[in-house]
This record gives sequence, structure tokens and C-alpha cells, in this order.
Amino acid sequence: MLVRSSHGRRRARVTHAVIVIFLEFFAWGLLTTPMLTVLRETFPQHTFLMNGLVQGVKGFLSFLSAPLIGALSDTWGRKSFLLITVFFTCAPIPFMRISPWWYFALIAVSGIFSVTFSVIFAYVADITEEHERSTAYGLVSATFAASLVTSPAIGAYLSAQYSDSLVVLVATVIAVVDIAFVFFLVPESLPDKMRLSSYGFPISWEQADPFSSLRRVGKDTTVLLICVTVFLSYLPEAGQYSSFFLYLKQVIEFSSAAIAGFIAMVGILSIIAQTILLSLLIRTIGKKNTVLLGLGFQILQLLCYAFGSESWMIWAAGTLVAMSSITFPAVSALVSQNASADQQGVVQGMITGIRGLCNGLGPALYGFIFYLFNVELTDTQPVAERQNTERSVIPGPPFLFGACAVLLAVLVAVFIPERYRLTDAKSCCANKSTNTSTALVQNGGPVATPTSETEDIEPLLQDTSM
Repeated sequence: MLVRSSHGRRRARVTHAVIVIFLEFFAWGLLTTPMLTVLRETFPQHTFLMNGLVQGVKGFLSFLSAPLIGALSDTWGRKSFLLITVFFTCAPIPFMRISPWWYFALIAVSGIFSVTFSVIFAYVADITEEHERSTAYGLVSATFAASLVTSPAIGAYLSAQYSDSLVVLVATVIAVVDIAFVFFLVPESLPDKMRLSSYGFPISWEQADPFSSLRRVGKDTTVLLICVTVFLSYLPEAGQYSSFFLYLKQVIEFSSAAIAGFIAMVGILSIIAQTILLSLLIRTIGKKNTVLLGLGFQILQLLCYAFGSESWMIWAAGTLVAMSSITFPAVSALVSQNASADQQGVVQGMITGIRGLCNGLGPALYGFIFYLFNVELTDTQPVAERQNTERSVIPGPPFLFGACAVLLAVLVAVFIPERYRLTDAKSCCANKSTNTSTALVQNGGPVATPTSETEDIEPLLQDTSM
């Protein structure tokens, strides 16, 4: 297992990150069927528009908080913030049966701390070398897929055989186990010398302001291109996740068993893609080309969803979904290789913040497009009212929009350099060194830990107080 040793304490391992992610998303995967029921009962009119609003508030709060949590974890360590993010992400689960209105309110508010992936990727970056990092990121992403292989089917079975209350109870127990695991067994990954060198320095508003982060992104072409690519590719993905299961059931007429089987198939193939295939592709064609390949698969699967009206086309698209899952770990690896060791949390926080913004915009956008094209995704819709939708040339209009967005992402990603040249980084750093030192002193910011001469450094990440 990939690990960087740490003297005098239990060693942090990638295994710890994998277990945390698996338990958190397994608990939420169990709630797939009960979630649809509670949504329909709580918001009988315009169900998916209301779902988009709730998810939009959560996503926007995640976007606002991600840079601050990333910066704080760079200063005070990963474990405490990992505990906070897991706790608040799982906190709404028991309220699904206690009070649905409180449940949706807590989901929206939990966006402030729902940035577990940001802290996890920073955790992994702390304990792996650069050449190991893409494999580790792929393992973490594959674990997310693995957690969804069986959990929706298990949740649907328990709900049908017993009740939704039992499913919520099981999910709550798993969430408590995850929190306890982080508290008692997960060691700190950030080296003591890095925390001690920056401990006590205040976190400036510039570090906490997500819009300031976006403005700084615009100052460096490489980081700007990466962030725009993430936004354009994840926006349709976030919208797809919010409505896809009901789309399969209502428009494609999948049974509950077929939906569970589809999720399992995609999950298993995603595990293979994000472990074996991802590592092989990065070694052979590089990180940038791996990102482009993943985006290409995403375009194809969105087109299949947009024009596919037969079940076999959807099953074929599921294979493409698994192949496109290599994109985000490849992007994370591409970003992290240009970030210094003490700024991994900020960098991953920036990417997670953009994804959080997409998690807010995507569901609302997809729900609105479905509404515009008179595709009402509710189980109560009579079959007669669905005939026009079934004969439509484009059964899934939002997916066609998503394919166009990802095509733009490909055009942007083409211009991302595979590796920022060291000579360019040194030249840029030399021109700004005086101003940077003055700014750090005035802001009371920590002095960055020196990096090796052979390490590639992104000028934006090295020269700001992020």
C-alpha cells in the first residue's frame, strides 16, 4: 500500500482514505430508494425542481466553504477536518424518518462541510510520492464506485422486504462507524514540521474567499484551463446523477431490479477503469491525454442517453460511463503535480469547490430542461401522457446539452500543458519573488516549505498566500 512513513506515530495509509470514502458513500447509497420516496412525498409538485433547489443550496455552500477548509487543513492537519466533513455530511441521514423537512434543510446546510473528497485527496497527496499519486487517486475514486455497486440494491431490497425505516437505521449505523473510524483509527497525514511551521498564523480572508480563489485562477492560464475543464465536464455529470434513476424508470421503463443491476455493472466496470486502466493509461499516454480520453467517453455516453430509447442502448452507455470515470482522478493527479506540498489542500479545495458549484447548478439545470421539454419525472405520471416523450427524437434533452458542454471541455483541455516547464516556473517565480515575500510578511502568512529543484511548481500556487 502506498505510504510515506512518519516517525513516532501510526503511519497514515491510503487504506485509511479508502475506508472512509467507502463507508460514507455506502451509507448514502443505501438511501437511493428511500430518497426518491421521501422526495415525492415531501414535494409532490415539481419534485425535481425542488430537489434541484435543495441540492443547489448545498452545492453553493460547498463552493463557498471548500477553499477555507482546504487552507485550514493545510495549516492544522487533515484528520480534524476529515472528522468534521464526514460528521456533517452524514448528519442528515437519521432525519429522513424523524422529519423530512428537517432532513432536506440539513442536507442543504451540510454543504458547508460536505467536501470530504477535498480533504481525502489532500490526505492522499501527503502520504504518496508524485509518481504514485495518480494510482492512489484512482483507487479512491474506484472505492466511491465500489460503494455503489451493491448498496442501492441492498437498500431497495430492505425497503421492499421490511421498511424504509430499517434502511435509514442501517445507513445511520454505518455513518456512525465511519465517524468512529476517523476519530479512533485514522492517523494524521500532514507532517508535524509542516503544521508547526504554519501553526498560529491567521487564515486571511483572501484564503477563505472562494471568489478570490477564482480570480487568482484567472491569473494563470494552466490552472484556469483545468478549472474550466472541470466545470464544463462535471456540470452535466452532477445533473445526471440527480435525475438519472427516475429517468431510467419512467422514460426507458427499467424495472427496479434492472436499475440495481445497471448501477452494479457501472460500479464494477468503474473499479476496473479507475485502478488498472487508469494507471496503465497515465503511464503510456500521460495525464493530459488520459483526461481527454475520459472526456471523449463522457460525450459518447451522454449522446447515448440523449438519443437512446431502447434498453440495450442504455446498457451500452453504462460501459462508457465507467470508462469516463477516469477523468476526475486524472485531473486531480494533473493538478497535484504542480502544487507544492503545503498547498495540496488548497488546490484540491479549489477543484472541489468548483464541483460543489456544479452540484448546485447541475440538478436545477437538468430539472429545468426536463420541464421545458415537458418530460415530467414523476412516478404518478399516466402512461398515456408519456407517449409523446417515448416517440421523441431526443428522449433526454438535458443529456444532449451535457454532451455539448463536455465537447467544450475537450476544446479547453486540449490547451492544458502536460507538465508545467520548470524553466517557466523559475522565471515567473524570480520575477515575483520580492512582491511575494512582502505580501507574506504583511499578511502574516506561513513561509512555504522548500521544494526540490526538480519539482514542477505552478506559479499561481507558489506565489500567492493560498
